[in-house]
Amino acid sequence: MDGFVRSLWRAELASAAGLDRRRVLVASGVLLVLEIAVFLFLIAGTHGWIVPPDRPTTTDFASFYSAGSLADAGTPQLAYDQAAHYAAEQQATAPGIEYQFFYYPPVFLLICAALARMPYLIAFAVFEAATLLLCLFVARSTLNEKRWIALVPLLAFPAVFWTLGLGQNAFLTAALFGGALLVVDRRPAIAGVLFGLLCYKPHFGLLVPVALAAGCRWRSLAAAALAAAAVAALSATLFGWQTWQDYVALAGGSHATYEFGRIDFSGFVTLFGALRLMDVAPAPAYAVQAIGTLTAVVLVAIVWRRALSLPVRAAALAAATLIAVPVALIYDFVLAGLAMAWLARAGAEKGFLPWEKATLAAIFIAPLLSRNLGTALHVPLATLALLALLALIVRRARSELLGRCGADAPSAVHLAAATRTEAQSLSR
Repeated sequence: MDGFVRSLWRAELASAAGLDRRRVLVASGVLLVLEIAVFLFLIAGTHGWIVPPDRPTTTDFASFYSAGSLADAGTPQLAYDQAAHYAAEQQATAPGIEYQFFYYPPVFLLICAALARMPYLIAFAVFEAATLLLCLFVARSTLNEKRWIALVPLLAFPAVFWTLGLGQNAFLTAALFGGALLVVDRRPAIAGVLFGLLCYKPHFGLLVPVALAAGCRWRSLAAAALAAAAVAALSATLFGWQTWQDYVALAGGSHATYEFGRIDFSGFVTLFGALRLMDVAPAPAYAVQAIGTLTAVVLVAIVWRRALSLPVRAAALAAATLIAVPVALIYDFVLAGLAMAWLARAGAEKGFLPWEKATLAAIFIAPLLSRNLGTALHVPLATLALLALLALIVRRARSELLGRCGADAPSAVHLAAATRTEAQSLSR
C-alpha cells in the first residue's frame, strides 16, 4: 500500500495536475501582493521613513541618469571618467552614496541623455514604467494570451521586482529580445532591427548571429548589423569618437569589478558568478564559463539549424544567452522568464511533458530566494535554476525531433513499398 501511495504521489508531482490556470493565478496573486508589500517596506526603509539609514542609498539608475546629465552638459566622455561620473551621481542623488559603475557603450547615452532632461525621480519612474509596459506586452504576446489576467503571474515574477528595486534596464533588454523573437519568422527585417538595438548591451547579442546564421535568417542578420551600425554611428556623431575610445578603455578593465566581489556574487546568474560564489578562483571559473559558452553556442546552432518550432528556438536562444555570458545579474533573469513563457506556450499548445510544470514553478520562485541563499550558504540557486531551464528546453527539443521522426516514418514505409512495387513491375 505504501509503495502504491508513493507511486501515486510521484505521478502527481510529475504531472503537476494541481497547477491549473486557476491555481496559478491565485498563487501568483498572493505572491504579487506579498512582493508589493515588501517592496513598499524597502522603499520606506531606504528613504529613512522607518529608521534613519547609516548612509545614503541609491539604485543603479543613478548611473544612467548621471551619464546622461554629463552628456547633456556637453561632456559625454566624462561618463567614462569614474571620478567625474561619481560626482555627477552624488549631485543627482545625495553625497556619500556608493558608486554605481557605468560600463555601457555610448549607444546607451542616447537614452540616458533623454532621461536626464527630466527630474531624477520622474526620469526613474518614466523609464521603469515605460520599459515594463513594453516587456509585459511582449511577454503576453509570447504566451499567446489575450486576457489581461495573464499579467498577474508576469508581474509576480520575482525578477520584475529586482529590476524595479535596482532601477535597472532588464525590461528594455527583454522587450527588444522578446519582440525580435516574436516576429523573426514573419517580419525578419523588423526582428533584425530589434536585435541590432541590443547593441546597448552588446554581450546579450552574443548568440544572435549564431541563431540567425544557423537558421539561414540572412535578412534578419543583415538588418541587425545595419541597425547596430546606424545607432553606433549616431552616437559617435552626437557624442564624438573620443567617447567611444574612452568607453573601450574603461570597459577593457571592467573585469576587475566583476572578478573580486565588487558586485556581490550572490547576485550573479551565470556559471562564472556561481563558481566565484563558491570561492573558486577566477581562472578555473573562466574555464568552466568557456565550456558553458561553447555548449550554449552548439545548442542554439542545432536548435535553429533543425528548424524546430518557434517556442523551442526562442526559449533556447533566450535561456542560452544567460549561460553564454560571464556577467548577467539577478535582474537579467527577466530574460529567463521569457524563455519560460515560450515553454509554457509550447506546453499549452502541445501538452506538458512530465515534471515540466513543476520544474517551471520551481524556476519561477528561484529569483526570490537566490540572493539570501547565496549570501548565507553560497548556493548559486539562480544558476541552478537556469541550468534546469536549459534541461527542459533540451528535453522539449528532443521530444519534438523524435515526434518529427515518428511522423516521417509512415511516409518512409510507403515510399519503400512504392519503390518495391515499381521494381517488380519493371522486372516483368
